Amino acid sequence: MNWVGTTIFSLIGILIISISFGQDLDVAQILAQREASNQALRNFDEKLNSTFSTEDAFITTGAGTLLAGKAELMEYIQNAKGPKMYWIRTPDEVIVNPKTLLAWETGIWKGYLEDSDEAVVGGKYSAQWTKASGTWLIHSQLFVTLEN
Repeated sequence: MNWVGTTIFSLIGILIISISFGQDLDVAQILAQREASNQALRNFDEKLNSTFSTEDAFITTGAGTLLAGKAELMEYIQNAKGPKMYWIRTPDEVIVNPKTLLAWETGIWKGYLEDSDEAVVGGKYSAQWTKASGTWLIHSQLFVTLEN
């Protein structure tokens, strides 16, 4: 192989490693955001939890209620009837598109009553993340209740 071929081959290798490392870093950032969001929910800190979403985020609850924006989500949580609950989302997969600055997350969610470590409800969820602001934020989430 001549020096041109070797150089091109080396540059392609560096590009692949850079893209892979960049995506790994983005996935790690999303997973850190998800963990921080879970902790905020566990601590019933809705104000902190709202910082992990865009202002215009859409949330479809496990029962099918569509909420548009942070304000509507906050109102929904504050006006919830019944015992106080928190939710934990456990990702199974995160895929990042570095060109569009969008990411897909999917996994399971479980709902817990305050002061309990035993789930009373749960199911599957998916989330769309965006890095348009420079920070990974949730733009939409879909929850489907599958367990009681």
